[in-house]
Amino acid sequence: MVTGAGTAGERRIGVLALQGGVREHLDLLESVGVHGVRVRTPQDLAGLDGIVLPGGESSTIDRLLRIFDLTDPLREAIRAGLPTLATCAGLITLAEQIIDPAPGQQSLGILDITVQRNAFGAQVKSEEATVDTTDGPVRAAFIRAPIVTRVGSGVEVIAEHRGRVVGVRAGAVTAVAFHPELTGDALLHASLARSVERA
Repeated sequence: MVTGAGTAGERRIGVLALQGGVREHLDLLESVGVHGVRVRTPQDLAGLDGIVLPGGESSTIDRLLRIFDLTDPLREAIRAGLPTLATCAGLITLAEQIIDPAPGQQSLGILDITVQRNAFGAQVKSEEATVDTTDGPVRAAFIRAPIVTRVGSGVEVIAEHRGRVVGVRAGAVTAVAFHPELTGDALLHASLARSVERA
């Protein structure tokens, strides 16, 4: 089982468990030899060596972060250097600016980027593709995926698809517009695990 208390000295990476492919992310973390734990409360952030922000509906994730009083603790942990992997809606959650947000939608404002929600169109137009990243090729699912329309200073573009920016990195934070967990591709999770080991 992936969730539960880790053994002494074991690296623990949390998966924000409010919405999205939580189980799939936990399985990929396990596949790269990392102990994954579900994060639902501010207390769950204690002792983590890294965190994954899954996809889902970004406005719903924003609302749930506020309901569960996770917004500020999560922002502070990531800004303090917690290694982070964000996928799809997780990318939107980290962005400084969102084009056409849902009414009242807020973001954590951690990455100096602008994102456009649902840039790849309706769910029926979703696709699976191999995306070249600076870490290597990733088999990715694009489901109503966002794109990055502006990249600020200190943010590196790590992936493009069809001429659009779909992956960025700044410090210990990696954020992509697609879902590697839905294809079972563990490359980015392995990269997160390595960054945790270096931290």
